[in-house]
Amino acid sequence: MKKCAVIGSINMDMVTRVDRFPRPGETRMGISFATVPGGKGANLAVALGKLGVPVRMAGRVGGDGFGKQYLEHFASVGVDTSLVKLSPQNTTGTATIEVSDEGENHIVVVAGANLDCDIVWLEETLKDLEEEEMVLLQLEIPHSTVWQAIARLHEMGKTIVLDPAPAVELPEEILPMITYLTPNETELRILTPSLPEEADAPARIRLLLQKGVQCVVHKAGAHGAYLADASGIEHIPGYAVKAVDTTAAGDTFNAGFVAGLAMGPSLQEAVRMGNAAGAISVTAPGAQGGMPNMRQVEQLLRGEKA
Repeated sequence: MKKCAVIGSINMDMVTRVDRFPRPGETRMGISFATVPGGKGANLAVALGKLGVPVRMAGRVGGDGFGKQYLEHFASVGVDTSLVKLSPQNTTGTATIEVSDEGENHIVVVAGANLDCDIVWLEETLKDLEEEEMVLLQLEIPHSTVWQAIARLHEMGKTIVLDPAPAVELPEEILPMITYLTPNETELRILTPSLPEEADAPARIRLLLQKGVQCVVHKAGAHGAYLADASGIEHIPGYAVKAVDTTAAGDTFNAGFVAGLAMGPSLQEAVRMGNAAGAISVTAPGAQGGMPNMRQVEQLLRGEKA
């Protein structure tokens, strides 16, 4: 099985449930509170670890209790943290989330140590990625670091998987360096601002391929995914499940897809693994709570109930 690395964000989510949001200046009693590991980079690494894929996480945590807690969490799911560096003068990235009885939320994100993932840190990290064949990136650390990482990893001959989230328009010079780009519908629109608003997904996918992206895997939620390269666009159906919480479903899809690539089946089979992993992930609450192991994915691929 191919070895993987994730370069990206590490956040601790602090989730408070309330009957309603407090008004300015008002103090209200909450219903419940939980700290939940999150961050798109860490979500990917944890999902890969749960699937049994050899994975190293490269990122930064702060010199606080959340950083220590997260390192222990990584170890519990088999993620190598030798490339997670400490920012002793900073805090671990956090997302403070209030969730009301109506299901609405308020979210405040503090990037913290994620902002310390700078170019100097990147160059030190890349020295230790000789054995990893595939590297996954997202956009929750400084964008300049991500663009430089893609360029340097391309020079190193790595397979590069970019989840363009939170979405921004990508520099055109890096597009031909991306092996697999995995946008959802909203991200696909943001990546192709030159097209009119009414342009459909196939038109947007074709534009990205024309600009040099080697393969686009368009995540379409319950509808599955669309696999597109120079040979055309193919729809890979998804799986019908009862959704409880869709948080991090896209991250889990990416992990399932990369697990498929690491194991060596066809691209179509890798996308099916992504669809299955993402579908299972929504059947339990929490960003990482529903992330499946490989046995669960294989059961769903065989047609057994998730």
